[in-house]
Amino acid sequence: MRIGLFATCLGDTLFPDAVRSTAVLLTRLGHEVVFPPEQTCCGQMHINTGYQREPVPLVRNFAEQFGDASIDAVVMPSGSCAGSVRHQHAIVADRYGDAAQRAGVAVVAAKTYELSELLVDVLGVTGVGAYFPHRVTYHPTCHSLRMLRVGDRPLRLLRAVDAIDLVELPGADSCCGFGGTFALKNAETSTAMLHDKLVGIATTGAEVCTAGDSSCLMHIGGGLSRIRSGTRTVHLARILAATRATPDVLTEAASV
Repeated sequence: MRIGLFATCLGDTLFPDAVRSTAVLLTRLGHEVVFPPEQTCCGQMHINTGYQREPVPLVRNFAEQFGDASIDAVVMPSGSCAGSVRHQHAIVADRYGDAAQRAGVAVVAAKTYELSELLVDVLGVTGVGAYFPHRVTYHPTCHSLRMLRVGDRPLRLLRAVDAIDLVELPGADSCCGFGGTFALKNAETSTAMLHDKLVGIATTGAEVCTAGDSSCLMHIGGGLSRIRSGTRTVHLARILAATRATPDVLTEAASV
């Protein structure tokens, strides 16, 4: 399968390991990964803050970059960006775009997936040959849980990872409090929600908290760092890309 990889803004600027790991994983599974070089932001942050007309050029560009018929599927290591492409792009195109843009958006939305969806639903795999010998807990992010409804797909993938010690996160389906600009505009509420999430993570004794969105991991990771918990945040893609032959940096560091 020929798969178009969308990096996302956070992946491009702050968390390139999640993007790189996605490409490594899919290549290892025998697929061709292509990276359209003219891709830009998907426009989610504009839409979520009420600026629906402004991201019209971004939505158009996304459809143009990934609309090539030779690209069988589009994947991104982000439930929130996948949710935006699948649901919000149509809203923008319907309100402010033309017929050609609406058609292009529909074509791309139909073949866009968050990573766990692509692996389980499209490629039909749960065991991907991963190796991650650490105690891990999983946080289901809001967009993946409520907008995409990925369900237990990430957990099915994690359960198949060799040597992993996967522990359930209490209150897993509660929001971590990030929500993009929500964390800035409602800082006290966001901090209280984050506190509850950190308490839940602490009870698991996990070395690693994983999720499918770098944005939530950034928020949670900041909280974990400030209280010096010792728990690290690692994107799901990194765990799935790690093998015995090419272990993740956490495993390499532990073996030194």
